[in-house]
Amino acid sequence: MATKPPIIIGWRETVALPELGIQEAIAKIDTGARTSAIHATRIKVFEKDGQDWVRFHVPHAGLESAVTCEARLVDRREIKNTSGIPQERLVIETQLVLGPHTWKVEVSLANRANMNLPLILGRTAIRRRNILVHPGRSHLADGTRKDHK
Repeated sequence: MATKPPIIIGWRETVALPELGIQEAIAKIDTGARTSAIHATRIKVFEKDGQDWVRFHVPHAGLESAVTCEARLVDRREIKNTSGIPQERLVIETQLVLGPHTWKVEVSLANRANMNLPLILGRTAIRRRNILVHPGRSHLADGTRKDHK
């Protein structure tokens, strides 16, 4: 049985998080980060059907427009920020669409206001998906390939 060739993606890709109402966002593929993160503000935990849920606002930077999202809270965990300092973050699970591929990913809610892109996809989001990241290219999955130094 032949193995399928790997899916090659760039260091940044256009993705969708349809369960959150985000139809288009630019994500940085960050193999140095374990957990994915999205820029979230106005974070509020609430109860729905006996479970903890979270409502949050995703500002429009890098997105089509600002979005208010709701998702079931799946975890609270210590995650190191870009400076290596651990901080407790809320974690949700949501559907990710990358090119023709769709799967569930865990995403932490973080303050990414000082970052260039509102969303990072960490290595656990792409692990076991037969994906290779080309560090010199972007937008390979959506067919609008761009070369970057």
